[in-house]
Amino acid sequence: MAEPKVTPELALAHGLNADEWERLCNILGRVPTYPELGIFSVMWSEHCSYKSSRIHLKKFPTSGPLVLQGPGENAGVVDIGDGWAVCFKMESHNHPSYIEPYQGAATGVGGILRDVFTMGARPIANLNGLFFGQPSHPKTPHLIKGVVAGIGDYGNCIGVPTVGGQVFFHPCYDGNILVNAFTLGLLRADKIFRGYASGVGNPVFYVGSKTGRDGIHGATMASAEFSDETEQKRPTVQVGDPFTEKLLLEACLELMEHDAIVGIQDMGAAGLTSSSFEMAGRAGSGIRIELDKVPMRETGMTPYEVLLSESQERMLIVAKAGAEESVKRVFTKWRLDAVVIGEVTDTGRAEIYWRGEKVVDMPVAPVSDQAPVYDRPQKEPSGLEERKRLDIEALRDCRNPEEALLRMMGSPNLCSRRWVYTQYDQSVRTNTVLGPGYDAALVRIKGTKKAVAMSLDVNPRYCRLDPYEGARLAVAEAARNVACTGARPLAITDCLNFGNPERESVMWEFARSVEGLASACRELDTPVVSGNVSFYNETNGEGIFPTPTVGMVGLLEDVGLRVQSFFEYAGDAVILLGRTRGHVEGSEYLSLIHGLEQGTPPPLDMAREKALLGLLQVLAKERLVHSMHDCSEGGLLVAVAECCLKPRGGDLGASISLQARGKRLDGLLFGEDASRVVASCSSESMQKIFDLARDRGLEATPIGTVIKERLQVLVDGQPMADISLRDLRARWEGGFPSLVSRV
Repeated sequence: MAEPKVTPELALAHGLNADEWERLCNILGRVPTYPELGIFSVMWSEHCSYKSSRIHLKKFPTSGPLVLQGPGENAGVVDIGDGWAVCFKMESHNHPSYIEPYQGAATGVGGILRDVFTMGARPIANLNGLFFGQPSHPKTPHLIKGVVAGIGDYGNCIGVPTVGGQVFFHPCYDGNILVNAFTLGLLRADKIFRGYASGVGNPVFYVGSKTGRDGIHGATMASAEFSDETEQKRPTVQVGDPFTEKLLLEACLELMEHDAIVGIQDMGAAGLTSSSFEMAGRAGSGIRIELDKVPMRETGMTPYEVLLSESQERMLIVAKAGAEESVKRVFTKWRLDAVVIGEVTDTGRAEIYWRGEKVVDMPVAPVSDQAPVYDRPQKEPSGLEERKRLDIEALRDCRNPEEALLRMMGSPNLCSRRWVYTQYDQSVRTNTVLGPGYDAALVRIKGTKKAVAMSLDVNPRYCRLDPYEGARLAVAEAARNVACTGARPLAITDCLNFGNPERESVMWEFARSVEGLASACRELDTPVVSGNVSFYNETNGEGIFPTPTVGMVGLLEDVGLRVQSFFEYAGDAVILLGRTRGHVEGSEYLSLIHGLEQGTPPPLDMAREKALLGLLQVLAKERLVHSMHDCSEGGLLVAVAECCLKPRGGDLGASISLQARGKRLDGLLFGEDASRVVASCSSESMQKIFDLARDRGLEATPIGTVIKERLQVLVDGQPMADISLRDLRARWEGGFPSLVSRV
């Protein structure tokens, strides 16, 4: 089949604008070939080049004494001591998961796993952030079922536990769900592998699955908003095979034990094109490829298709000259293709041949790292100031706290996620100490006392009302969740999900969110070591809320000092750490009970937050508490109720007595003030906890006692709620199954 003639109109159809087309032709000194146009279109796409975000991402703190690898590689690496390091990253697979939820989510998991093990790390834990539209939307149950099944099947088959995450519902995701996948791996700190194509004459190996036509233009599709014709993009969604991924994982890790690899990279977005150009670009080298040597599973494929295919479970390896047989022997053992398709050169150019004919001849650097950088116009969204105004006194106060609590506990954003996480293998490899349902996941490092904590967090409602403060609150909550296990927060990865960056309001939201993340990470000493930007999450001009998902990783030096989230012993004192102001603006309560999403996010004093994080670590280290649980969405009363709802059952509730001190009842019970934790402890430990809190300038208030079988609440001595745990659990656990029962 004859290739189409390359014209400015064809370039426009590939996502390049007029200026980029002109620049492309100037770089080459001629009109590109059809494969060259395809290469430019994916490498200069938003998804691959970050041309609208790079200028802002430079604001992130990315280094620190523990950072061994920051942004710019496949994943970030942080030192955890004793010769060990953890490697982690989070990425989006939003567009594919909306078009084809099962394969979209499954290949999102597969891709992030490869990003981690290509660094030399064995993946030991997965998390995910899932953001769906309103439960009443006709597509929502179908999307939930497909996404959860895709995540579960892929992770379960490859043998990596899914140990936590986040699920959030809002109408803004009706046309654009978000699937953010996180993987953490373990490696020796002195054995980090990177994506470099260096060493003139070194062979370039294609390893893994054969190449097909699936996923062609996946990167370009992820760099454009949706319309009513979205379903026609189904062929751009990749198809995953977790059993092959398992073989690829083991083969790569085995080869890494030999002295054979110079550089290695996953063929992710843009497939062979991105891996080859990025590896050569990092090394400042050139690369020659004989494209017809690539193993293919379909007949009649063209150079354009082979270059742009995003078929899964493939890697590009630059091996040391003379190590060819070692590479082939390892991959043959694991029944995978390992074919030399080219070599490293010193020309600084990519020279790609097809059946002896040179079909690509272009400089590497302009393609790999000299894409246009846009400082796009920004403008505060219209109506933002109006959204921030809320006359709380004009709203009636909570009249029936018991009814309100039960309604909230069964609501989509607060009900149990058990329906989701029981479809995931949570304990394969036997490292999971705390899994789904806890404030943060905790995974032990075998052979040591260490454990790694991790949490995903963001409140999109806050970010819509104030992107800067919403992003800061996301970092603070993620760090607090990690610290509630006793761990010290170390570093973050992020997944920045936004609408069309060509809209001034979206760009303003993005820039303010980045500034908020950067500020919070700098103040908490938790650098950003990896991440992902996902733009164009819009359908027919309707964009999602700003959703900068934060993945925080922390270290617990002694896993025996871990603290869990649920009440442990009847008779324990219940203590609230932190200050209650009664901030109900922007809260889950305000949205669910009053149908309003207005006001401002709760104020965050980062100095107090940092002091609280330090206190939580001391309380764990000195074994002064039996449980600690973050107080966030839903407020204080929801947090206490959650402490009564241990994932595997239990009969421990609480008798809570609060003083209003002039606060509204809804603010006292359901306000979402920042920097608060509900803890339980023995009566003997109380005074020491109060002293430690006071020394850090923090409040520590006794608010009740752990009792059996009921949750009782008094305010100023007046009974406000008295609920059996059986009724509370039934409401909480019944919420999610009802969401998916319509399909």
